[in-house]
Amino acid sequence: MSMTQQATPAVDTPPAPGQKQSDGRTRERPLALRLLARPEVGVFLGAVAVLVFFLFAAPPVRDGSSMANILYQSSTIGIMALPVALLMIGGEFDLSAGVAVVTSALTASMLSYQLTMNVWVGVIVALLVSLAIGAFNGWLLVKTGLPSFLVTLGTFLILQGVNLAITKLVTGNVATDDISDMDGFSQAQKIFASTFEVGGVNVKITVVWWLVFAALATWVLLRTKYGNWIFAVGGNKYSARAVGVPVTFTKISLFMLVGFGAWFVGMHQLFSFNTVQSGEGVGQELIYIAAAVIGGCLLTGGYGSAIGPVFGAFMFGMVQQGIVYAGWNPDWFKAFLGVMLLGAVLINLWVQRTATRR
Repeated sequence: MSMTQQATPAVDTPPAPGQKQSDGRTRERPLALRLLARPEVGVFLGAVAVLVFFLFAAPPVRDGSSMANILYQSSTIGIMALPVALLMIGGEFDLSAGVAVVTSALTASMLSYQLTMNVWVGVIVALLVSLAIGAFNGWLLVKTGLPSFLVTLGTFLILQGVNLAITKLVTGNVATDDISDMDGFSQAQKIFASTFEVGGVNVKITVVWWLVFAALATWVLLRTKYGNWIFAVGGNKYSARAVGVPVTFTKISLFMLVGFGAWFVGMHQLFSFNTVQSGEGVGQELIYIAAAVIGGCLLTGGYGSAIGPVFGAFMFGMVQQGIVYAGWNPDWFKAFLGVMLLGAVLINLWVQRTATRR
């Protein structure tokens, strides 16, 4: 008998037709779990639930004009929630976003009125000021390494004080003068604050701008190199820099996008009401951040979408107007929003753990 025995090679049996071959290590997750892994799915379901609730609890919501008002309230929040969400995906947030809206409106109004210039001059200067505020926030963050909480909290306090002090110094009041009779006002109003009719219902132009900006932000996040940079710097800026991502440019540009959003909403407020109260805007930054968080964006960065904050802003507008239409005490509005925010965070956490569980 031979002392050695040749091993017979193993023969791979091909899988039967229609049968998928698996090595036991990977397995495709069910479609439901893959959908739950999307950051906007949970808030979409929540928005539908809130809408259905108020359709029964507040019958006036079923009217077309009421829904137009809800969409309008949602759009004024949603336009700002979009750049705030992109900034959060990039790993930062901006506490000065609320007062920056008022700063842009005050700049355009006072510059145009006091110098008796075409309002478009004030609009353009306000845009430059808003972008400069965003660039300053981003530059200071990158150069000092301080948390965005501290940097933008400082900017928030500065702008709040400047808004009040300069307005009183220039106008002698806490509000700006009426600019409705100045050159260029009607043209600017058509762009920022006009109304159009759909099926006999008046709809604000901000609703259209809101959806356009949401589509553009979604395209940027999912289809461009810049979108990849946003996710990369939000996930780990050191790893992102190691693979060639321009971290400094990305961070600063994201803060400038928030500045652009503040400018746009500020122009809407100015050309809707013809005047601006210098003490407004305080607390709105928390509404924008909350809409982004409810929309699935994480405070830790690197995760989120542009569609989620659209539904998050709609939930805010729905609750804000739905409470009024239901005839409830509006003092409960902030409490309701707080409960909704905590609930959304817990649901998002559960959804992510469920979706990633193997």
